[in-house]
Amino acid sequence: MGRAVLAIPIASIAVPLLCILIAIVLSPWFNIVNNALSDLGHATRSFAAPVFNFGLSLGGTLIIVTAVVLIARVSKALATVMWLAGYALILVAVFDEVYGRLHFWVSIAFFISLALALIIYSIIMKSVARKILALVLLIVAAVSWALHLYHGIPPGAAVPELISIFITIPFYMDVALQSARKQR
Repeated sequence: MGRAVLAIPIASIAVPLLCILIAIVLSPWFNIVNNALSDLGHATRSFAAPVFNFGLSLGGTLIIVTAVVLIARVSKALATVMWLAGYALILVAVFDEVYGRLHFWVSIAFFISLALALIIYSIIMKSVARKILALVLLIVAAVSWALHLYHGIPPGAAVPELISIFITIPFYMDVALQSARKQR
């Protein structure tokens, strides 16, 4: 059963990323350097919005399930933050770019929750190497956001968004694996 339960966190990563990729393929206008990923989910401007927003909402739901079923066994604090990340991801899909500032704030909540997850991970892990790696990669994500927000490098948010997401995945999966091992 331990390995079977890992299908949930794997799907929570694969579903939104696959839907993002499909939305990009369906959107020849999309440019990863000049756009934000959320541009793909704009309900009135993007043909791919249903695919994109479905992927985010299902992915967010699966992150919440992972937080409750797996991550809570390892850390209640990390499970709470990942639950919030999952819920924020659902809200990013529900309040797409049509909602303007509201979309901006739920997107900020999602990316801040990912940063908090890395901080909590670095606190709860016993391995010094894992602690340091999580914090170093968090700094990489923060620098990518600072370059985008303060210097317009790159002009669109997709690159720092993807950096933040891909940096978090290994630590998220590490905790899920630890939980699955505890279950055996």
